[in-house]
Amino acid sequence: MTEQSAAALGREPESVLAEASADPSGRAPGREPRSYAPTLALANFGIYIALLTPVLVSMAFKLQHITADATEATSALGLVLGVGAVFALVANPLVGRLSDRTSSRFGMRRPWIVGGAATGFLAFALIGVAESVWIVLIGWCIAQAGMNAVLAAANATLPDQVPAERRGKVSGLVGITTPLGILAGSFLVNFLNDDLARFLVPAAIGLVLAVLFAVTLRDRRLAAPPSQRFGIREFLGSFVFDPRRHPDFGWTWITKFLVMFGYAGIATFLPFYLTERFALGEQEAIGVILIANLASMAMMAISSPIGGILSDRFGKRRPFVTAAGLIMVAGLVLLAFAPSVPVLIVAQAVIGLGAGAFFSVDLALATQVLPNPDDTAKDLGVLNIANALPQSIAPAIAPAIIAFGATTALGGYTVFYLFGAFVALAGAVLVYRIKGVK
Repeated sequence: MTEQSAAALGREPESVLAEASADPSGRAPGREPRSYAPTLALANFGIYIALLTPVLVSMAFKLQHITADATEATSALGLVLGVGAVFALVANPLVGRLSDRTSSRFGMRRPWIVGGAATGFLAFALIGVAESVWIVLIGWCIAQAGMNAVLAAANATLPDQVPAERRGKVSGLVGITTPLGILAGSFLVNFLNDDLARFLVPAAIGLVLAVLFAVTLRDRRLAAPPSQRFGIREFLGSFVFDPRRHPDFGWTWITKFLVMFGYAGIATFLPFYLTERFALGEQEAIGVILIANLASMAMMAISSPIGGILSDRFGKRRPFVTAAGLIMVAGLVLLAFAPSVPVLIVAQAVIGLGAGAFFSVDLALATQVLPNPDDTAKDLGVLNIANALPQSIAPAIAPAIIAFGATTALGGYTVFYLFGAFVALAGAVLVYRIKGVK
């Protein structure tokens, strides 16, 4: 059996790995443990509450409270979220590779899950009490690194625990956690009136649910410490791959990056979009964001499991990824030209319909193109760069695109969302460059 076929079956070389359960082979079992999928979903739900609540609402208003005017707040938001996303970009693959090499008696993934969640919680507390943009920036960078460490280690357990033919269903369940985290965070903010609570309460939920997953996880263990030392070459190798040797992996990365780029700027600048274009106050904007996220979550809750189940049943991933991307593009165009708040809410629902299917099927597809069964978490971490990098680039270039758009007849935010739609469209089409998966 080749390394590639072993990866497709979710297996590891028997001489290297041992499982912290009854099966010492290190192979994904015929069926995952009963508690695995629910607790993995809960862990993702908690981390997304902690990370996405600031991105959606809390961070924009926190920076408004400590800056002089709206222009400074917009620039500060781009700076904080852009630089923070770089830390997410680095932490995800790096922790993935380190967890692949971790020989702790507690398992390969568990120490990173617990440690990352605890670090993130403390960083969110720092943001809550910060009185300057620079302290917020430092706190957000640490929070991104900690919480992305959790995501890297937790999601690397999918090929550890679940056979390939069942991953669409499990990843569909995990995919629901993104909209649920968005909705829960938006709901919580309505009842939290001060900055500290808006950051600390979601972070506490993330910490508790991550620890719950770690405690119940039947984690794998390395039979022996890695023989190869972790040097500069291995460190840099955590962030790269050879697209010539593994073209399907490369095209999967590009597809994910482009679709996520179109999606990344939506939530980040929605508070400013509402206050500027529709002249809403802060509390009014928070209420609209809650309703919009409820509509998006409802559609995601429908499309995420259905997309995963249908892709398993038909044995195909690419058509579902493309269809999901095109639906997101339609929603972005509608959002760009929304003449009223109700139309904006409908646009968010359309985007959610596409995003739910994309997140679920894309994860299942990704696990089937991993280059090396010995570096599962590292390779998933490299793919997660395609999630994190747009979250850095989009906020960084958004002020320039919005400023340019403001000089046109369309307007700043219309041009920004249309640009995102164009990029996402490219990703939806390029998925067919992947040849090893139907």
